[in-house]
This record gives sequence, C-alpha cells and structure tokens, in this order.
Amino acid sequence: MEKEIKRRRLKGVVTSDKMEKTVVVTVTTSKKHSKYLKYFNKSSKFKAHDEDNQYKVGDEVVIEEGRPISKDKRWTVIGLVEKKNNSQ
Repeated sequence: MEKEIKRRRLKGVVTSDKMEKTVVVTVTTSKKHSKYLKYFNKSSKFKAHDEDNQYKVGDEVVIEEGRPISKDKRWTVIGLVEKKNNSQ
C-alpha cells in the first residue's frame, strides 16, 4: 500500500519566461496585519520547471512543490488556469 504525498499547490501569474525550461511565477496572497487588522497583499516569486516552454508572460498557472530540480527550482508547473489574451 503506497502512501500518497501531500504537496503544496499555488496559483500565480508567469512574470518571466526568458530562461530555458524555467518560468518565474509570482504568487500574491492577502494577509491581515496582526496589530492594525488591515488586509495587505504580499507577493512571492518562485522559479518553476516548464518542460516544453509552453507558458508565456501573463498566463495564470498552478504550480506544485516537489524535489529540488536545480539550485533555485523546487516547483513544477502542472496546469494552465487562464491564458493571456495576445491581441495586439
């Protein structure tokens, strides 16, 4: 009987696709200040593995945490939520 591993999944926007097989995904979360009780946005950037270089800047994607792939990459893009509209 195999044990299923629970892995973190986050949703964010691709902010850079200039590297090969890697995209930078910005994840924005809303947090509540402990003293002033006001909500504010906090954003974090993650480098995620994109095997086919198919995701472009502006695409909304889902990333999943996994084993280290390189020095900075611990995330993998697992799906597309919304594609950026490229009508220029």
